[in-house]
Amino acid sequence: MSGFEDASAPHWHGHRERLKARFRDGGADALPDYELLELVLFRTIPRRDVKALAKELIAKFGSFGDVLGAPEDRLLEIDGVGPAVVTDFKLIHASAQRIAKAALRKKIALGSWSEVIDYCRTAMAYERREQFRILFLDKKNALIADEVQQVGTVDHTPVYPREVVARALKLSASAVILVHNHPSGDPTPSQADIAMTKQIADVAKPLGIVVHDHIIIGRDGHVSLKGLRLM
Repeated sequence: MSGFEDASAPHWHGHRERLKARFRDGGADALPDYELLELVLFRTIPRRDVKALAKELIAKFGSFGDVLGAPEDRLLEIDGVGPAVVTDFKLIHASAQRIAKAALRKKIALGSWSEVIDYCRTAMAYERREQFRILFLDKKNALIADEVQQVGTVDHTPVYPREVVARALKLSASAVILVHNHPSGDPTPSQADIAMTKQIADVAKPLGIVVHDHIIIGRDGHVSLKGLRLM
C-alpha cells in the first residue's frame, strides 16, 4: 500500500534503501566507513543484515581501505565473510589501485605528494612480504613507470643498486622515488634501509639520476627518509 512499509519485509530492508538514498544524495563523504562497507556487502549478501559485520571488519582492520586491502586469509577468519565477499573486496581494491595509478600518471609527481603516498599505501600497506617499488620520473617529475623490482620475505628484500640505475637509464628516467613496505606495520627505517638508499644514490648521481626520496610504507603510517634527513 502506498505510504506504508511492507510489514512482511525484513527489518533491515528500509535501512538499506535509506543508506542507498544517502549515498545517492551526498556521495561517499556522507557516510562513515562502516556504512560505505555495508553498501559493498549488500551486493554480495543480499538477504541478511550486514551492519554488524561491517562494523566488525572496520574494528579489526581499521578503515574502509584497510578492509579491502587486508589479506584474504585474515578476512576469511571473520564469521560471515566467504569467498564471494573476498572476491568483491579484492575487485574493488584492484580497481582503486588502477584508478589511483592512472590519476598519478596525469599529475606532476612531486607536486602531488599526497597522491603518491595514497597510491603507495593502497598498493603496499597490507602486503605480507616486503616489496621494493620504484617510481620512475621524467625531467618534469611526471611518472614514466611504476614497477615492483623485487619481492622478498616478511622482513627483507634484496635490492641491487646497479639494477635500479640500469632500469632508470633504460626508461630514460631523470629521477626515481624508492618505495618499500614493512609487513610488521612499523615504517621506521632500519640501518639497512638507510645504507641501501645511500648506495643507490651514489651509483645514480654520476649518471645524472636523482633519488628524490625513499618512502617506507606500513599499516601504521609511512616514513620519508628525506623528511627525516637520512639522505
